[in-house]
Amino acid sequence: CFAKLGYWALCPNFRGVGASSGCHDEGKGEVEDMLTLATYAQTQVGELPIALAGFSFGAYIQAQVSLRLAHQGLVLVGPAVTRFPMPNVGADTLVIHGEADDVVPLVDVMNWARPQELPVTVFPAAGHFFHGRLHQLQAVVRRYWGL
Repeated sequence: CFAKLGYWALCPNFRGVGASSGCHDEGKGEVEDMLTLATYAQTQVGELPIALAGFSFGAYIQAQVSLRLAHQGLVLVGPAVTRFPMPNVGADTLVIHGEADDVVPLVDVMNWARPQELPVTVFPAAGHFFHGRLHQLQAVVRRYWGL
């Protein structure tokens, strides 16, 4: 979706996932890895606007990165609010969650979002992995960018 929006899109594996080396670091090292990746990307293509997006654990990582990196937008899908200490995020953050998420219950996302007065886009009957709903996810992100 972000490549279609004109971004130089990067989708790395976290430490120890797929062919990536290292071990899971409970989010600390993964945040540092994402910041290093952003720096690397800018050396390759110059100073470009940065949008951050993440799913589940990746949403936690990108929320943490958003506190330390200037960005144009933040998209959190299925944020793992009960599994990691999710920070407060900017009011313009797009949060998307499945109504039937059995990994991170919707009520927990609402409890995290409520004190921030942060809207949450809920996909009716969608589970944690949004099976069969990826085209709708893309449409919501495109609308967020005004397209």
